[in-house]
Amino acid sequence: MAVKMRLMRMGKKKQPVYRVVVVDGRSPRDGRYIEQIGRYDPLQEPSLVEIDNEKATDWLSKGAQPTEAVEKLLNISGAMTSMKVKTGQIHTVGTSDATEEAVDATSEEEADATSEEE
Repeated sequence: MAVKMRLMRMGKKKQPVYRVVVVDGRSPRDGRYIEQIGRYDPLQEPSLVEIDNEKATDWLSKGAQPTEAVEKLLNISGAMTSMKVKTGQIHTVGTSDATEEAVDATSEEEADATSEEE
């Protein structure tokens, strides 16, 4: 069974609202779906994109193929980026706790030095 992530059209005529759903690839556009993972409203200003990133990355890891439109929405929401980080396609440089504490300490020292000058 080929699983796809696609848009399901809702709303009235000339007023589309879409659901981002996970479906069997053979089902019709507005047919039965496996799970709803978000929604997209292009008529709001700015456009509304609500996607559950945890569910989206879970389905992407299971092999679900997003359509072009859904892939763009996943990039906007950050789900596609987090999936690429998980799979190792994007490498990130993490900061350790020690370096964060050192940065905090130096910023506090600078703040003390400026207050003493006044």
